[in-house]
Amino acid sequence: MIQGKAAVFFGPGKPFQIRDVTLPEIEPDAVAIRVALASVCGSDLHFWRGDAPLRLPQDGWIFGHEMTGRVAALGRNVRTDSLGQPLREGDRVAYTYFYPCGRCYVCLNKEPANCPAKIERPRGPSEFPHFHGAFAEYYYLRPGGAIFRVPDALADELVAPVNCALSQVIFGLHQVGLRFGGSVVVQGAGGLGIQAVAVAKDMGAATVIVIDQIPGRLELAKAFGADHVIDLKAVTDRKERVNLVRSWTGGAGADVACDFVGFPQVIPEGLEMLRAGGTYLEIGTISRGARIELEPAQLVWGAKRIVGVIMYDPWVIPRALDFLGRNRTRWPFERLVSHRYALEDINRAFTESEWHGRETTTITRAALAP
Repeated sequence: MIQGKAAVFFGPGKPFQIRDVTLPEIEPDAVAIRVALASVCGSDLHFWRGDAPLRLPQDGWIFGHEMTGRVAALGRNVRTDSLGQPLREGDRVAYTYFYPCGRCYVCLNKEPANCPAKIERPRGPSEFPHFHGAFAEYYYLRPGGAIFRVPDALADELVAPVNCALSQVIFGLHQVGLRFGGSVVVQGAGGLGIQAVAVAKDMGAATVIVIDQIPGRLELAKAFGADHVIDLKAVTDRKERVNLVRSWTGGAGADVACDFVGFPQVIPEGLEMLRAGGTYLEIGTISRGARIELEPAQLVWGAKRIVGVIMYDPWVIPRALDFLGRNRTRWPFERLVSHRYALEDINRAFTESEWHGRETTTITRAALAP
């Protein structure tokens, strides 16, 4: 039996409540993980502020997903991680938080990242396995979940974003076919955007351009390898911004443009910044019902395409860990998690992380240390 605390969410505008949660037993192929660090992702802020409508259980929702921890207990059938390396209690681990069903058309075609059933409805603490999300002292990795041992050289602050921000951008840039010597526009220099800058440079991108309106984020983007930045408050004209991108890409436009903002109004501008035949990577906008006006002929005449990515395949996590191991002294990853909070201070963590509607924020990424 495992007992621990969890922060339970009851809807936008309502405070998290700390509750005691009990896990009576562990399934033979499951793993209980003691959470060491859980980051507040941009998508978490969307849910918190109410951008994405949710139907919550009466007993609330335990959410959060960007996390790392140590093995607290292994199901009796679990002896190794997903790469066959020995796994023991106390080992530091990175792991997926989604579970493709394995029994649908998409899974049959070996596309687990696209499985429509992999992200489940919100579940509260009364429903097994009780510890459903990162904002708790424990996380229950269900049977079939991918798990990987973490090298000792990587601090928890580097590892926590692996199973969301870092793996998302690695998989996304892989899906859109970023090539050596290519050019990338990154719209939004939050957690995903900053990681995308470093990943793009590691993949061999020759030109990475970052767009944001918060000076501190733009400065951090430069520290992570951005070749050019555009301050939305300094360059207020859309046509001028598009022309800047074209001038920095030899007049052609970018090979790839990415939405890491989460507000769909940026999409038409990003499409305009692409070269003929370029690809737009849509990851940031998760809020259902958000709409934009789009001229389809722009895609047809420009031979452009849009690729949506909601998740990644598990093979990405060990490559993300390897990426961090190779580059941990090349870029200042320690700056990505700027503030740490106790689990009991989760309401303050979210309030102080909020940037929408503000001129700036001092937080790059808040993390909870349960």
